[in-house]
Amino acid sequence: MSIFLTVDTLIDKAVTAELIGKEDEVYARNRILALLKLEAYQAEGTDQSEKASIPDLLEVLTAYAVEKGIIEDLFDEKEMLSATVMDCLVARPSVINQTFAAHYKKDPKQATDYFYQLSQDSNYIQTKRISQNISYKVDSEYGELDITINLSKPEKDPKQIALEKSMPKKDQTYPQCLLCVENEGYEGRIGHPARANHRMIRLNLANESWMLQYSPYVYYNEHSIVLSETHRPMEINRAGFERLLHFVDQFPHYFAGSNADLPIVGGSILSHDHYQGGHYEFAMEKAEIDFTFSMSHHPEVGAGIVKWPMSVVRLNSGNMEALLAAAEEVLSEWRRYSDPESDVLAFTGDTPHNTITPIARMRDGKYEMDLVLRNNRTDEKHPMGIFHPHEDVHHIKKENIGLIEVMGLAVLPARLKEELGEVEKALSGEDHHVADYHLPWVGELKERYQNVTADNVSGIVKEELGKKFARVLEDAGVFKRNEQGQQAFKRFVQKFESSDR
Repeated sequence: MSIFLTVDTLIDKAVTAELIGKEDEVYARNRILALLKLEAYQAEGTDQSEKASIPDLLEVLTAYAVEKGIIEDLFDEKEMLSATVMDCLVARPSVINQTFAAHYKKDPKQATDYFYQLSQDSNYIQTKRISQNISYKVDSEYGELDITINLSKPEKDPKQIALEKSMPKKDQTYPQCLLCVENEGYEGRIGHPARANHRMIRLNLANESWMLQYSPYVYYNEHSIVLSETHRPMEINRAGFERLLHFVDQFPHYFAGSNADLPIVGGSILSHDHYQGGHYEFAMEKAEIDFTFSMSHHPEVGAGIVKWPMSVVRLNSGNMEALLAAAEEVLSEWRRYSDPESDVLAFTGDTPHNTITPIARMRDGKYEMDLVLRNNRTDEKHPMGIFHPHEDVHHIKKENIGLIEVMGLAVLPARLKEELGEVEKALSGEDHHVADYHLPWVGELKERYQNVTADNVSGIVKEELGKKFARVLEDAGVFKRNEQGQQAFKRFVQKFESSDR
């Protein structure tokens, strides 16, 4: 396909996706030709039989730009050109926000459907790369857990890594972080992702300016990010609970949750106040209530402990203010709560250890909030965290357990794709190159499974990987799923039943 045919086919697909109108074709073509340093144009029509997707066509354009010396053959430079090309085919933020608002007046779901589709068609959501992920469900005693081996984020090539290291250190304060609103339309640079095709929806949450966007590498349906317009650190407090409830009130088909606000148990970006949401039902949401308890100060609020490997208090009410007051009381009590028998200490000196991972949703016309109790203490035996994946599961998962994992979706490293293939070979009695850190696991599986065949080995490894993830979550639970742990959990929630507190 010639360069002109590629450009026109890309524009035709943009028109079909309603990113631009027919009257925008000449303008869009000229802007793209300028990016490719093409001063002339030869009409060749479009290839209507061409099945190449927008990402495929962008790859052709970036390959042309590399060949002609317009950009270097570096990942970040190719990303910047692709995003800038798509920026020529995407409306400005004001237009997108007006369109979103018009859809919202009819139906909130119609509005998010529009914006989610646009974010995919604009190549901001990396659909082609996401399709490479390995995803499946595994049964567990806690319900169906989601397993994802993340292959969508491409590794940088050695040339780019060397370039980044050799570049002089600059005080790069714009944008301040990867989540700041200033990323909208930002060209990008070496070491900072291209965002020329990035768009955000403006929201009002509890009388504050917030933004809605989707994750470029969605881990579940309509994986969204809700971020403060102001760059400020994350903090779990009543105001945050209120914003979460306001969000699900505005978008009742979505959940919204926050990572915790302390290292080890928090998310990867604690410097910018933000939440994650989406249109997906996780295993934790489906989990049953183990037992209920009352909150003497909040008679309008239903309360219970969830049957889940992590320690979850579930509150619900038709009254937002009542639910907020109850959630604030649980947070306040947990911040100062210690139970040495369970290794839970609220403070070491002045250093706090207790916080909460909150998740809000609407259920049967009521507000519901799950409060997942977190503690980030370490000790000599568990230097990465007492309530963190323990060393014997690090061969599967050693990273922090954030909001997504808390709810029952494992985001596992790309290395496992090849490594699990070697585990399958070892179980099948074939020659293999199993990594040393998987060998104890392979030994356990060989003892447990005597009749491994080519037909069942993959299923065995998937099921056992799911069991490992359940163990990861159990490690992160502050009150364990045994009699002693559950009695300790009950002691904590009994504090809310007393009216003389």
